[in-house]
Amino acid sequence: MEPVELRAGGLLLRPWRPEDAEAVLCAAEDPEMPRLLRAAAIASVHRGSDEPGPATEVPLGVFDAATGDLLGTAGLVRLDQEAEQAELGYWVTPAVRRRGVATEAARAVARYALDVLGLRRLVWRARVGNHASRLVAARIGVRFEGIARDTRIGSVWADAWVGALLPGELREAAAAGDPELVRTAARCRVFGAPPPILQAFCPDDAPVRLRPLESKDVPGCVQACNDPATARYTTVPQPYGEADAEGFITRFAPQQWARGLEAIFAIADADDAFVGTMALRLHGDELTTPTGDVGYLVGPWARGHGYASTALGAITEWGFRALALHRIEWQAYVGNTASRATAERAGFRVEGEHRHALQHRGGYEDAWIGARLATD
Repeated sequence: MEPVELRAGGLLLRPWRPEDAEAVLCAAEDPEMPRLLRAAAIASVHRGSDEPGPATEVPLGVFDAATGDLLGTAGLVRLDQEAEQAELGYWVTPAVRRRGVATEAARAVARYALDVLGLRRLVWRARVGNHASRLVAARIGVRFEGIARDTRIGSVWADAWVGALLPGELREAAAAGDPELVRTAARCRVFGAPPPILQAFCPDDAPVRLRPLESKDVPGCVQACNDPATARYTTVPQPYGEADAEGFITRFAPQQWARGLEAIFAIADADDAFVGTMALRLHGDELTTPTGDVGYLVGPWARGHGYASTALGAITEWGFRALALHRIEWQAYVGNTASRATAERAGFRVEGEHRHALQHRGGYEDAWIGARLATD
């Protein structure tokens, strides 16, 4: 394959040269540099610029066109020109992250793959939880196709997001204020960091904290979920044991956060003791949806103190501000007057009743539905 040189904005993407070795080896020490790109870059430098690379890869260094400084690497791996497809990879040095370098480099390589090589399918993959890579992919128009379970990513086996670009789908520089990309950027940044701690105060000034669930919350979670009212108005397993709580706390909640689907918090009192849970889920396409919904429960020992309504108000405001949501919905089985009162105290408006809208332990139940808007 002929050597490739691409220019995009202030970037120069070119084949590696022997004199790049020191900079490449230094950059390769960054643990966030994908293993395949690291190996391709190092191998290309060692081969030298006069030797052709394997026909299955196009590794390029990303440089500042004015200064010549190494900014990262981008290119194609698993290139199969007969099958007309390849996989896109990119990485930039920590000093230039969040400056659009990865997006510009990835777009240039994608344009070359689709327009020059004439590929029909350009694949993107990233380990679930790598929201920085996901944001770059979204900005250039990658359409997300799902999760490949327990697949090979670099040197590990892990669940991976999978997406692809087809001819005609490459997104050029987005218009400022594009609402879908604004929401995408907000969510990738939020879910790409550890869950926050939200602080609020009950009407009597008692503090309430929404924090990540911890192992110490297992006994409280078990007690709350075995309460008859919880069993009547939720779908938690019955009876609810320590194994259920441990799975929810240590696996399910962190997995939902890593995937960017749901934020699940413990509601904690002034002594940081567990009193319940509060969750905010994203509807449909989690990157672009303007709508989410809430779910919550409070242990019987903590009811009547304003914990639920205070926590619900806090997570709703956070959803509007941090996740750029416009509408947050609430549903409850008809007859769950405690949940309805909590929602109304937190500013939700009940909008009506839906027949057989919710499944419950093998049957269907009518549901109240309400919502708060960011403009309320």
